[in-house]
Amino acid sequence: MTPTSIPRPAHRTHVAVAATDPYDRGVARGEQLRDGIPSAAQVYDRLFALGGITAAQVAEDAERALDAIGRFRPAARAEISGIGRGAGIEEWRVAALNARTEILARSAAVPPGECTTIVRRIPGDDGSTRTFGVQTWDWHVELGSMWHTLESRGGRHDVVGLTENGILGKMGVNSAGLALHFNILGHVRDGIGGIPVHVLAAIVLEEAGSVAEAAEIVRSAPLASSGSFALFDETDAVLLDLSPVGVFEVPSSNGTFVRTNHFLTPVLAADEKSWLYQPDSGERHDFVRARLARRQPTTVDDLAAVLVTGDGEPPVTCVPDPDAPLGRRWASLATLTLEPATRTARILDGTPADIGSRDWRVLTAA
Repeated sequence: MTPTSIPRPAHRTHVAVAATDPYDRGVARGEQLRDGIPSAAQVYDRLFALGGITAAQVAEDAERALDAIGRFRPAARAEISGIGRGAGIEEWRVAALNARTEILARSAAVPPGECTTIVRRIPGDDGSTRTFGVQTWDWHVELGSMWHTLESRGGRHDVVGLTENGILGKMGVNSAGLALHFNILGHVRDGIGGIPVHVLAAIVLEEAGSVAEAAEIVRSAPLASSGSFALFDETDAVLLDLSPVGVFEVPSSNGTFVRTNHFLTPVLAADEKSWLYQPDSGERHDFVRARLARRQPTTVDDLAAVLVTGDGEPPVTCVPDPDAPLGRRWASLATLTLEPATRTARILDGTPADIGSRDWRVLTAA
């Protein structure tokens, strides 16, 4: 299967909402995804069941997630409730989508997909600094038609980026110039009971006006699962390992951060679910770092080209095995670049190998 043969909709959905009340924003989202949200829920039902997670457990986990969200940020829970109202489905069903990472942490039968992220800070001759980032979003190919680009206005900051149907947030940039790339990690203590990492990403993008503010929000959140946020604004950048044990900062390598799907800080690496990601994650990480050392890209387009891989190379460009069973067919569903200085997200409905043959969708939060 070639990268361009991955099934994709003829027209990728774009959801645009604008309201100061989070419930109203949620209703508007749900109304625009009345078909897409139930379809995504059905696929996740299959993945949950494949992982041995009963419908009753899913419902219980979703309610626990809702309670945690409501305690931490009532506005985020209100938006989830609004999505359910707009889409015509139960609130807990939307909560289960938002907590899909945490619910799937119960299972070893449905291992997570794989994503690769690079963020660069480049000093200019005039003393200024440019930051920009790129990543693949790799996930189950069965969900390839069930994500959308997003333009959300009316909160503290406007946000553009991409997310899955029914899920508050994922990757993007806001009108203050804060950008966020997002990878999933795995720790033995992962579970339900804290803020779902997808909901936390949405909260950070809506509320934070800088890397410092974003890191403060992340550190204040009650976490019960793991992930990685690459946070960067016009001049600053930080890469964080998130887990139930705590939040730890990853040092950069000459102003460059490379993230795949394993912990890069020793405390968390000691108890990671290495069987989920290795050796693949380490191979991709080492490959990208070696390629960066040779190329030293200075533009976002050059950086995106680093993610193109082919036969015999680690699958940074991820193409699904058509013979693999449900739960093990991963694909690069999207490629995303973020530029804080221009508040711009560019989203490619394709793999990095599709750059040049498919058009970017360009969204601006400013």
